[in-house]
Amino acid sequence: MAKEVKKKTTNSFSKFILWFWILFGSGIAIVALIFLSASWGLFGELPPYEYLENPQTNLASQIISSDGNLLGKFYLDDNRTDVNFEELPENLVNTLMASEDIRFMDHSGIDSRGTLRAFFYLGKRGGASTITQQLARQLFVGRAARGWKRYTQKIKEWVLAIRLERSYTKEEIISMYLNIYDFGNNADGIRSAARIYFGKEPKDLKIEESAMLVGMLQNSSLFNPLRREEITFKKRNIVLGQLARYEYITEVEKDSLQAMKMDINYNPETHSVGLATYFRMYLQRFMKDWINKNPKPAIGDEPDKYNLYLDGLKIYTTIDSKMQANAEEAVNEHMTKLQAEFFHQNTPDRNKTAPFLDITPEETKGIMERAMKNSDRWKIMKSAGKSEKEIRESFDKKTEMTVFDWKSPTKEKDTILTPRDSIRYYKTFLRTAMMSMEPQTGHVKAWVGGINYKHFQYDNVIQGARQAGSTFKPFVYAAAIDQLRLSPCETRPDTQYCIEAGKHGNVEPWCPRNSNLKYSGNSYTLKKALANSVNTVTAQLIDEVGPKSVVSMVRNLGLSGDILEVPAIALGTVDVNVYEMVGAYGAFANQGVYVKPVMVTRIENKDGTVLYEYVPETKDVLSKDVSYAILDLMKGVTQGGSGTRLRTTGYNKWRPEYDEIITGYPYKLTNPIAGKTGTTQNNSDGWFMGMVPNLVTGVWVGGEERAVHFKSITYGQGASMALPIWGLYMTKNYADEELGISKEDFEKPSNMSIEINCDEFAADIKEDNDIEDDLEDLDF
Repeated sequence: MAKEVKKKTTNSFSKFILWFWILFGSGIAIVALIFLSASWGLFGELPPYEYLENPQTNLASQIISSDGNLLGKFYLDDNRTDVNFEELPENLVNTLMASEDIRFMDHSGIDSRGTLRAFFYLGKRGGASTITQQLARQLFVGRAARGWKRYTQKIKEWVLAIRLERSYTKEEIISMYLNIYDFGNNADGIRSAARIYFGKEPKDLKIEESAMLVGMLQNSSLFNPLRREEITFKKRNIVLGQLARYEYITEVEKDSLQAMKMDINYNPETHSVGLATYFRMYLQRFMKDWINKNPKPAIGDEPDKYNLYLDGLKIYTTIDSKMQANAEEAVNEHMTKLQAEFFHQNTPDRNKTAPFLDITPEETKGIMERAMKNSDRWKIMKSAGKSEKEIRESFDKKTEMTVFDWKSPTKEKDTILTPRDSIRYYKTFLRTAMMSMEPQTGHVKAWVGGINYKHFQYDNVIQGARQAGSTFKPFVYAAAIDQLRLSPCETRPDTQYCIEAGKHGNVEPWCPRNSNLKYSGNSYTLKKALANSVNTVTAQLIDEVGPKSVVSMVRNLGLSGDILEVPAIALGTVDVNVYEMVGAYGAFANQGVYVKPVMVTRIENKDGTVLYEYVPETKDVLSKDVSYAILDLMKGVTQGGSGTRLRTTGYNKWRPEYDEIITGYPYKLTNPIAGKTGTTQNNSDGWFMGMVPNLVTGVWVGGEERAVHFKSITYGQGASMALPIWGLYMTKNYADEELGISKEDFEKPSNMSIEINCDEFAADIKEDNDIEDDLEDLDF
């Protein structure tokens, strides 16, 4: 009996063991079948192995400054720039694993312990998704599904996670995951997130900053530090608690870090804000042109054109980020004050036609009419089929809008205006342009196309062309010295000088006047005549050398606009832009060799393959001794002419009611400076071109309309409108010795054949030259 019982017990145990192995084997087989089914695509298509080995993510193209800083990016939806694992701080990696996947370094894509925990506790004690699974979801699966689809999606994540683990190292998976994640507010990937939320590179993140960003990985929309600061703060502290739990930090460190506030340093990365906005928009046009001319090598079905917004190109530029910042600060500091004075002089009680001056009602109507028809409102309504009557009526209906405002910290204010009044409001603002270039290489170091790109998108550096005024005169002097071998010490009388009709192509007799409408009757050296912009002497020189030779020379110096071969060009009737003027002046500082300005030195694809390298474009235009003689002439402008205020500590009378501090021109620059101011008729344009041996900078200031200008020369001359920007910019540059801006004199040729020492020049300078400047009365 006992044997029968024992036999039955043994049989039962054997059956139990058999069924256990059958069930276990079946379970393994079912799991294997499920994984095989997923890999066969029965639960939805999976990416091929080739795609796993090279997953395609949209990468923003980077704009890199000459000093290695990121100026901005080109992107549509994804503002993403990948970083390597070596660029991630250790505290960020530790925080990620402590919060998301503590056994990441030990599993092969699926955390079995975490999966069983999630299964038995139904997710109440945490999920089971590993970092690799989350990466798989981000790359290939998409948003979390609901219902039964969630289970099939999870299976696909498992399969893909295992494949990813086979294709990549743990370090590569971490960097891919942080690079792919969308942190909100255009912060795609960890590099954008670090820059946008903290204004730094990922490698510089502190522990508490890394904890905030890792906390956002759960849900960047929910844990948004800009919109939900309190809940984001709590989440950050939970992550810091995880660091202490796994002994990456001590309890004391945890308590200290949790007590710290979130030090958000928000730096939005958009196309209309940030550093070098006007330059970036120029660069966008440059790149589109380059892409059209340089097709991508064809690979399979890939597009044959590079995509500026998706392909992750690296664009290396000549812009120096520090000098660019100095330029923008200089423009902001001066234009704030200059605009305040312009507003003061153009209140309705002082100027009933403000902001326009000295024009008829018909001319005012014409300006407004052109502005309306060129506006986006007119074009949009017309394309929508609206009648002209409806469109015109819309310009007189008040509407809420955000407009530019110098006084606001954000440079904006909300107001209610009619579109017609808003046009007139924007016409009141003076515009500016500034470009700075290294003459020996043509490398453009700073580019400021206006006062605020968001509200004034016209780039006055390269799109705008205005009369050059007296800044054109050095070209006339250069042609005369070059062809006639004149010395700057030679003299010409300051008396009325006329060029008869028919000579040099002019239709009528041309008898230019000086800015003060007087003739001294004295003889001036060429050096003194240029320093004080004596129009009669310039007229004599262009008569002697002929306008044709001047035009030929400036063409070789890069001026490309319409230039009539008539004597009047001597006084700056020529329309030029700042870009070409800086390039032309650069030849004087570069011993007569013109170097075409360059902004892009190299373009690489995302893998670092060089796609483009700049080849300098140069041309010998003047001899060394002629170019040095012109530099010596222009040094006189800052020694005793209209640029003398660069050497002094005098003050302009800025209105205290518009500015807390009455600011003048405290530059006190003592180093050799060659320069030239320029002012056009009615004070419509103010120019200053300034040079030191390794930097040439041009500045223009004026209204959008020529009828928008100062009434008097006190504020309307180039020495008041444009020169202060140059002075502020150079003062800031010299304060940073690492920039290496020269304080030395220009190099004198060893075989100088032109006499430049004019002892009598300095003694003849009059004190009133500083205020009279170089206004050209163009009534010819």
